[in-house]
Amino acid sequence: MENVSLHTHFILDGFNELGVLRPVLFIPFFIMFVVALSANSMLLYVVISQRSLHSPMYILMASMACVDLSVPLFFVPNMLLSFLFDWRGISLIGCLVQMHFIHFVGTFHSTLLVWMALDRYFAICTPLYYHERMVLPRFLKFIIPLVVRNILLITPFVGLAGSLSFCASNVMNHCFCEHMALVELACGSTAMNSLVGLLGVFLIPVADFIFISSSYVVIFTSVLRSGRSGIKALHTCVTHIVVMTVSLIFALVALLSYRIRNGLPAAIRVFFSTMYLLFPSCFNPIIYGMRTTEIRQHIVKTLTCCHFVRTVPHS
Repeated sequence: MENVSLHTHFILDGFNELGVLRPVLFIPFFIMFVVALSANSMLLYVVISQRSLHSPMYILMASMACVDLSVPLFFVPNMLLSFLFDWRGISLIGCLVQMHFIHFVGTFHSTLLVWMALDRYFAICTPLYYHERMVLPRFLKFIIPLVVRNILLITPFVGLAGSLSFCASNVMNHCFCEHMALVELACGSTAMNSLVGLLGVFLIPVADFIFISSSYVVIFTSVLRSGRSGIKALHTCVTHIVVMTVSLIFALVALLSYRIRNGLPAAIRVFFSTMYLLFPSCFNPIIYGMRTTEIRQHIVKTLTCCHFVRTVPHS
């Protein structure tokens, strides 16, 4: 019987089509990385340092900033080193660990938007009971099921990917360990991996999108019917809708491009997969900071104070 070599080490070969221009990608991705880290750190600092922002809505925004700060750290430094020094290797164990952290923490983009939608629903549709329902012990009944869902859907498909045999090739056309990019390298049937992956797509981002959209339909209907002045509350809702829509578009293009026959060039597919994770980390803190008046005012105040401290001459 012919011996088959099983791969336990892989080459991340994303954007290889660019050839000698590949190192140039270091510049835009490094800028996005710095923006993601600085903008989310600023948002976290402002919410934590200002007692007036210690309300459920702002705490959820700070949680989103924490997710947006964490996700790039799992893959961007390695990707930048790959662009700059051509360091492309990763072990199977390292690949699976990276995959689990990226996908598990990444699921909380849409999960946090669900919690924000609940917060807005309670604030607008049941204002008299808002503080009672947003007390942590009561709100935990909405938090825990979604966390458990994310664990039960992400852990199995990472485990299934780790149980595959990789005997065809060890060159992965991606910049990080994306689930289907790794599964494509397996020999033997991968139908179960594709099924579990699709289940994760439709039970996390798509299901969350449907729930959030339904919540905002109820919220808008309630405000219009009651004739209440809900401009400020609706303004916050619009912010969430913009963030949710942009995130979902990137998510669906990235996740379904591997499962539906299409003519997308490999580089475009890798680009959307990367932007699905990195763009929200840059986009979310900026749009929350610009569209949320209280946060914007505190950020301007903080930056002004820092500038004043630097310019005051020491005696």
